[in-house]
Amino acid sequence: MATRREVPGIRPYDGPAGGWGALSATAQAVRHQMETITAPITLMRTNQPDGFDCPGCAWPDKEHRSTFQFCENGAKAVTWEATTKRVPPEFFANNTVASLLKKTDYELENMGRLTHPMVYDRATDTYRAIKWEDAFARIGEILRGLSPDQVEFYTSGRASNEAAYLYQLFAREYGTNNFPDCSNMCHEPTSVGLPQSIGIGKGTVSLEDFDSAELIISIGHNPGTNHPRMMGTLHEASRRDVPIIVFNPLRERALERFADPQSFIEMATYASTRIASTYFQVDAGGDAAALKGIMKALLAMDAKQGNVLDHEFIAEHTEGFDAFAADLDATSWDDIEIASGLFQSELEAVAIAYAKSNATIVTYGMGITQHNKGTANVRLIADLLLLRGNFGKPGAGICPLRGHSNVQGNRTVGITEKPSRDFLKRIEDACGFTPPTEHGHDAVKAMESMIQGNSKALICLGGNFAVAMPDSEVSFPAMGNLDLSVHIGTKLNRTHLLVSKETFLFPCLGRTEIDMQSEGPQSITVEDSMSMVHASAGKLTPASEHLRSEPAIVAGIAHATLQNSALDWMELIANYDNVRDLIEQTVPGFDAFNQRIRNPGGFRLPLPPTERKWPTPTGKAIFSVYEGVKEDAEVFGAENVLRLITIRSHDQYNTTIYAMDDRYRGVFGRRDVLFMNEDDLDDRGIEHGDLVDIETITSTGRLLRLSNITAIAYPIARGSVAAYYPEANVLVPLDYIDKECGTPSYKSVPVRVMHAGGV
Repeated sequence: MATRREVPGIRPYDGPAGGWGALSATAQAVRHQMETITAPITLMRTNQPDGFDCPGCAWPDKEHRSTFQFCENGAKAVTWEATTKRVPPEFFANNTVASLLKKTDYELENMGRLTHPMVYDRATDTYRAIKWEDAFARIGEILRGLSPDQVEFYTSGRASNEAAYLYQLFAREYGTNNFPDCSNMCHEPTSVGLPQSIGIGKGTVSLEDFDSAELIISIGHNPGTNHPRMMGTLHEASRRDVPIIVFNPLRERALERFADPQSFIEMATYASTRIASTYFQVDAGGDAAALKGIMKALLAMDAKQGNVLDHEFIAEHTEGFDAFAADLDATSWDDIEIASGLFQSELEAVAIAYAKSNATIVTYGMGITQHNKGTANVRLIADLLLLRGNFGKPGAGICPLRGHSNVQGNRTVGITEKPSRDFLKRIEDACGFTPPTEHGHDAVKAMESMIQGNSKALICLGGNFAVAMPDSEVSFPAMGNLDLSVHIGTKLNRTHLLVSKETFLFPCLGRTEIDMQSEGPQSITVEDSMSMVHASAGKLTPASEHLRSEPAIVAGIAHATLQNSALDWMELIANYDNVRDLIEQTVPGFDAFNQRIRNPGGFRLPLPPTERKWPTPTGKAIFSVYEGVKEDAEVFGAENVLRLITIRSHDQYNTTIYAMDDRYRGVFGRRDVLFMNEDDLDDRGIEHGDLVDIETITSTGRLLRLSNITAIAYPIARGSVAAYYPEANVLVPLDYIDKECGTPSYKSVPVRVMHAGGV
């Protein structure tokens, strides 16, 4: 076994997820970012009917019955945005872009809120203040000189429905469907795979379904960090003795035990609740094999004893079962075990538990989607649920766990590079212009086009585009080749510093702030992971009088660019009801939008599979066939090859790093670590705490390397290793993607690990 020695910043954390540790971390976030007088009032408005939607995760709210509706990481997101720290023009005058690039991502965002519109001055290598209208005019001039297909319109999932809808209208009237967005890098396999299986690219469960579920299967996600409010739901289910079966390569504290900060008994007694009833450490990239193993066992059980599969549901509501079953029969248990890292007996035990349940929910995250077979993984989960009719009944269904608070809403209102003809026709009828029909660029294609010099401009509605992308060795320099880059955000990040020939940095209002337009204060809307659309209204005084809302900034650029526009952009943003009227006319499901959004809690968009209606070409749900398990077994069984997973720390949300700790994994004050199984360390003669180099195995022979990383022993599946995102993005090749949907494979990169310097 690997020798354990003391390593700076690495020590066991024995507490549960949540509990006093979460309250302490919340207090620290408040103390470091906000005034202690205003912070409690602000936090108590989070996720309330008359308040603002948390800018963190997309987990829905439960009827506002509890004392507070925010979690530790939600409090971090709110205080991070509502910070009292400021980054005015004087700061930029005293700091060159070259000097700022030397700072860490954490240091950059921790400087505080942007206060003025800025433009890059190449002569001094600094940003300087510029008037809004002057900036808009120059951007419009540049855009009119480019072909529309040379421009990329990137969107972060934190943008509101109103901002995203105006953004896609602007780009389409301008003449392009180039919409790289954060969905392309996370849940695109859901958007592509689920429509093939059940006809829609969204989950089918409601929060109430968890109250009647008899079994929850959790695959490839870490709720304690990435969607923490889900922990309350899992906590309730566990205390009702609902089995929760977890598949995850790493042992994650939140999936083991949790103390609810709103439980007086647990807080007073330092008690906690077990979450996972069974925990399977599946190999990274082994999810497809594990799912096929469970389903192979189910079919064998049904053949032996009958009444395991829901044959009536399969016959009435599905097609493709025979080919699906034949493929399972032809898949060997040897290949399943090698590819999944699990034993046949373990997967058979899951099948038995699943067969006993009359209502099962499967939840999944980016551990399923961020693979080169992510779309196939999603379809296999749908197959598992179809076998026992776990759609269209209480307590059952599929639950993809979205990250950003409105990433699902952005897609609903039109942020897609592959718009339907029906949607485009609705826009033409309602808005008076003919949008382009050719498919545009997703995130990877956009970056490839920038690298090749074909794309000349990038407009970013939020986000940290270059840092979020794979292969920073080629992605970062591509930013400098652009004629124009425009960034809309609340804080400074590294992408803003990868300047092009002309670069503009626009400060926008945050979710917590009052949005005042010409007809009064405005509300925006968001859609959560369960298709609930609700209003959000900020209450804080804006960080600067020079801030504008995202809808106003989009409208300002559009107005300056489209000189003969069919739309009155300034009228649209005078009152966001005008934007919602257009959404109602062009996006199905938004009938009486302005009326329904004024109801506390909002409304739910239509989800046909909940009524056992399938908007597929055949009108039925469709089983899939995954033939790659043998191939997976060969790749993952190769000598000396490990599978790298990029992960977020507990003090992190996507590329935003709130602090340098990862409390639940026992990492404090650092991020330069590689999590390894003790046997994998021992096999390579590496000790806990040794410095190592990580190299990606590429098909082209190009070497991708991350050097001088500290290897630490951790309970992770043998053959799998993990490092922090985005630092480890340098190891992810840009072309290592899911060919069906374009999502980068951040979660199963084949790598080799060796002593630093090759020693």
